[in-house]
Formats: sequence, C-alpha cells, structure tokens
Amino acid sequence: MAKLKLDLHDIYNKSKDIDVALKNIIQEAIDCKIETIEIIQGKGSGQLKKKVLRFLQLPEIKNLYHRIEKDSKNFGRIFVYFRF
Repeated sequence: MAKLKLDLHDIYNKSKDIDVALKNIIQEAIDCKIETIEIIQGKGSGQLKKKVLRFLQLPEIKNLYHRIEKDSKNFGRIFVYFRF
C-alpha cells in the first residue's frame, strides 16, 4: 500500500506554508490515487496538531478524504485515508 508522508517540523511556525503543504499533499494523494497520508506534526504543545485538524475539518478539504485517524501510539502523527 502506497503512502505519502508530510513532516511539518521545518515549517511548524509558518501558518501559510503549512496550509500550502497540506493542500499539496492531499492533491498529490488524489492525483496518484494514494490511499494514506501520514502527517507528522510532532508532539510539542499540541498547537500544530490542532491547526492541522482544523484544516482537515474545512468543508472543501473534508470532502476530499474518507477519514482521519490520530495515531494512538504516537501523539505526533495523524493519518488521512482516501477511498478511490
């Protein structure tokens, strides 16, 4: 199963860059019919995780994927699943 990975550590403090990176990887997953994206936002204070989850809840984004899953073993990861 193919999977894309997005590590947000380098741009954690650049809100616009985070939105662009998330949009780009979601579009790439759709274009290439990749079923899973792993978003690594790190543990930190939890602000970045909240931002990522808020972005994924936007109506125009939410329509694109099937479901999201917060990694129960690793607080610093979120999985986004697609159905094609």
